[in-house]
Amino acid sequence: MGIDRILKDEANEEKGERARMASFVGAMAIADLVKTTLGPKGMDKILQSTGRGREVTVTNDGATILKSLHIDNPAAKVLVDISKVQDDEVGDGTTSVVVLAGELLREAEKLVAAKIHPMTIIAGFRMASECARNALLQKVMDNKENEEKFKTDLMKIAMTTLSSKILSQDKEHFGKLAVDAVLRLKGSTNLESIQIIKKPGGSLKDSFLDEGFILDKKIGVGQPKRIENANILVANTAMDTDKVKIYGARVRVDSMSKVADIEAAEKNKMREKVDKIIAHGINCFVNRQLIYNFPEELFANAGILAIEHADFDGIERLGLVTGGEIASTFDNPESVKLGHCKLIEEIMIGEDKLIHFSGVALGQACTIVLRGASHHVLDEAERSLHDALCVLSQTVNDSRVLLGGGWPEMVMAKDVDQLARETPGKKAHAIEAFSRALIAIPTTIADNAGLDSAEMISRLRAEHQKEGSNAGIDVITGSVGDMLELGICEAFKVKQAVLLSATEAAEMILRVDEIITCAPRRREDRM
Repeated sequence: MGIDRILKDEANEEKGERARMASFVGAMAIADLVKTTLGPKGMDKILQSTGRGREVTVTNDGATILKSLHIDNPAAKVLVDISKVQDDEVGDGTTSVVVLAGELLREAEKLVAAKIHPMTIIAGFRMASECARNALLQKVMDNKENEEKFKTDLMKIAMTTLSSKILSQDKEHFGKLAVDAVLRLKGSTNLESIQIIKKPGGSLKDSFLDEGFILDKKIGVGQPKRIENANILVANTAMDTDKVKIYGARVRVDSMSKVADIEAAEKNKMREKVDKIIAHGINCFVNRQLIYNFPEELFANAGILAIEHADFDGIERLGLVTGGEIASTFDNPESVKLGHCKLIEEIMIGEDKLIHFSGVALGQACTIVLRGASHHVLDEAERSLHDALCVLSQTVNDSRVLLGGGWPEMVMAKDVDQLARETPGKKAHAIEAFSRALIAIPTTIADNAGLDSAEMISRLRAEHQKEGSNAGIDVITGSVGDMLELGICEAFKVKQAVLLSATEAAEMILRVDEIITCAPRRREDRM
């Protein structure tokens, strides 16, 4: 047996070199997987689930791709995590962060092979990322004061974000939708009040932004089709108790007429409940659950619009938007907060009828209706739009803006190189490696567009030696272009998050020198 059997049977460990190899390889494989989706000419991936229904997702969003992978490699998991955090935090840059971390590890691997200690590399990376961040801070533009300019900035950011997604064909249209929606939020980053409804049919160009709130429901039979100055009671309560339900109750009776009495009692109970609800002085009642014919009829007679089965997401949002709260008991009307809106009417989108609430209390609410050829297109459009909305809402708060198209990476790389020359000792190698990793992002953008990346990067480098250069990759003409003129902008917050998360993730994986895989606990046989 010997000494090496400390661990249980199925646990195994990998030490030193082997462990580091495993983690480097895993992380780089993940980075290479999403690398091809980076930039305006990035390709999409089809994800097919092996579960029931074999759902197919077509996407270009780094976080979505990585979320769907089942991965064994621990280092790869770290990368999946950072892309997820990036998605939650700023919404965009999910691919960039993974690519950057992967490149940092690729460089680190060479340094480790050259017998430089991981801790030295980490120290170098730390200095480099600090330096890169400062380089960006010196170059940011901030047009918060000038409203017109700021709006153009937002528009540019939206279009840049969308240009790598499925919406790139109509990016002006969607950029405008996103900017309008976010400006209505007046600086809050709560995207709850922007509702996205997906309706297949039509083309992506037919999508529009609607002020107010749309509920994906039909208006019941025999009820008013439009209501002005609505008072809305949003409720979650059972309105289906006016019949005796056969399967639920056991009633022993000695004659049929008793059953009729029970029915009548139930019906009266229902009528009382409806009367209580009507007593709130409302003209619209939205319920999360089913409404039977009898109460529906009562509501219709009272001229109240009753909507049943409003799905949960919809009803919570409806409460939020109209300023009402969801009620479930109706005994004391004064404690229930009603929602208000100026007009409720039925509208048609495609072949579906929907209910439209306009002039809602929460002025920031709006609904974006997406049209498209198929569900896959709509889902991907929603993801892309979500990215744009996130980035914009972050930018409204932190209005610092950078140019895009590989420009920030070149600016950072230039300063980091400078730092490497001034730093004595082995750390200099690590700092230099950091700058090479940064350049990998513009390289990838160029590669994905089928350009000669080596040629492009050397030309960019030369351009950036001049003071205040705006040079970046212009994928459309396939040459070095002026990013300011082309209007390619990114939010500073996104870039900063990419830089810091990638460095930290790489650092974490570098610190590993041993991987221990534990044996799962066995269930004892209970027989």
